[in-house]
Amino acid sequence: MKIITPEDIGQIIRQKRKSDGLTLEEAAAVCGVSYAFLSALENGKATVQLNKVLQVLRGLGLELKANIRSWAAPGDES
Repeated sequence: MKIITPEDIGQIIRQKRKSDGLTLEEAAAVCGVSYAFLSALENGKATVQLNKVLQVLRGLGLELKANIRSWAAPGDES
């Protein structure tokens, strides 16, 4: 799934948590974050706490990868 918005990453985290059969409270404990933080993250609240977002991803066994794209317009050879 392409991640463009905070809601996108929240949706991915919620899906993984639920597929693992974890409640919000259990997942927060596993990831070492507060219930409130995980709830806000799943609901797409914009946050500057990137370290905690990465902590949640690691805790749930998710990876975040970046694809490098060019700024050239389609068909532009220069």
